[in-house]
Amino acid sequence: MKINKLLVANRGEIAVRIMRSASEMGIRTVAVYSTADRNSQHVLLADEAWEIGNPPSSESYLRGDVIIATAIKAGADAIHPGYGFLSENAGFSKAVRDAGLIFVGPSPESIMAMGDKLRAKETARKSQVPLVPGSKSAITTVAEAIEVSKETGFPLLIKASAGGGGKGMRVVNREEDLENEMMQAMNEAGSAFGDSTVFIERYVQNPKHIEIQVIGDQHGNVYHLFERDCSIQRRHQKVVEEAPSAILTQEVREAMGRDAVNLAKTCGYYSTGTVEFILDEDLRYYFLEMNTRLQVEHPVTELITGLDLVKEQIKIAQGEVLGSHVSNVVMRGHAIEIRICAEDPTNQFLPDVGTLTHFEGPQGPGIRLDSGYKQGDEIPIFYDPLMAKLIVFAEDRKTAMDRMISAINKFDIRGVANTLGFCKWVMQHPDFRDGWFDTHFIARKYEPSMLETSLTEKETIALASSVLKFLDKNSVSPVQADSSQINHKNNWRKRSVSSRW
Repeated sequence: MKINKLLVANRGEIAVRIMRSASEMGIRTVAVYSTADRNSQHVLLADEAWEIGNPPSSESYLRGDVIIATAIKAGADAIHPGYGFLSENAGFSKAVRDAGLIFVGPSPESIMAMGDKLRAKETARKSQVPLVPGSKSAITTVAEAIEVSKETGFPLLIKASAGGGGKGMRVVNREEDLENEMMQAMNEAGSAFGDSTVFIERYVQNPKHIEIQVIGDQHGNVYHLFERDCSIQRRHQKVVEEAPSAILTQEVREAMGRDAVNLAKTCGYYSTGTVEFILDEDLRYYFLEMNTRLQVEHPVTELITGLDLVKEQIKIAQGEVLGSHVSNVVMRGHAIEIRICAEDPTNQFLPDVGTLTHFEGPQGPGIRLDSGYKQGDEIPIFYDPLMAKLIVFAEDRKTAMDRMISAINKFDIRGVANTLGFCKWVMQHPDFRDGWFDTHFIARKYEPSMLETSLTEKETIALASSVLKFLDKNSVSPVQADSSQINHKNNWRKRSVSSRW
């Protein structure tokens, strides 16, 4: 069935990104929005837009019943969930299908099979994908945990069965700490996911986070589109992603790709998805989880393959067979993505809100900017602080890193704290540049003092203009001006990287 009108059940940069690809395919787009997003970029870009509720996600973007009803009212053929919100909700996927609409994503059965980590591990076991030693079923008592620890040894990792993002996760170094950490993990998992069950596995101490992009159609064809290295993380949230990995051998790459495809085939997977692995220092890999959706970092795969993954998702949803451009895809060059968030890297990455008084992104060969915001927009408190993704492409990794630094230098954001300067610090760090970093990189290497405030040329001009206007308004000559008045202006300065690296 051909899709003529697509409702995008999301907001921000991913909604904008999906709409652009859909429009290029001649598909009309429908935006949904909360009252906080009435003037958002995705609303302005869509062919039509419908308000669905109040700002809290639970009253708008998580209201699957309202979204489906809106799709029917708008005459949409299909719903694309993007990522986050309802994208990995098997019940929503089934409800969309039951309403006679097309869900642009995998089947509810596949989502259900891979959404629960214990079920996913069992599927991986059946597919003979390497697993970290650990519990084969849910753990609910300390006695069970102690028994499993005899196999895994210490340190071990307690993880929520139904969750992600670091919630319900605890590293335990000693048996005497196990009971307390178990209770905390179970309480946190129950609060976050409504499911307090956990499982235990051996803790790999210096891992890389490597994921394989898979893609399959509804005719049983499944392929992999190489790997992404997502090891630069803070609190289990990715910050920088790149493709390909700087350290994988071709042999390991092929083995990981083969295992990812086998896993996807075992659960009858179609659409795009990501099989995630942890990689130890000896390049041994173990299955972590599968994300049954489009990933935030999908642009780096698009740049090294030349594919548009959103267009491929839509074609698959329409029942088309994946073509030779996918089955025979060749990897070329190197791509890096940074997530630009409204967070303060000098203050524990606390989210910031406010108005984007200036938002001017870089342009040029090999530079791509995916954003859901523009100058003058408000950054609301209700949603993820991701403002934009800056992606660069070059013929090799060193050139890509240098291009990213240059692009960051040309990116001018004012009005809210942001992570641009922090990402530049990452790009310049010798451990990142040589490729031998792991998921503990930020925790071990980064201190807020490593970022210092400095003014760009544009900001210097803007600051001087503001001071002169202040002086003129208050009839104060430059000579008479109190230095504290000028210094106060410095609190508006954009953060940038120190020259220590």
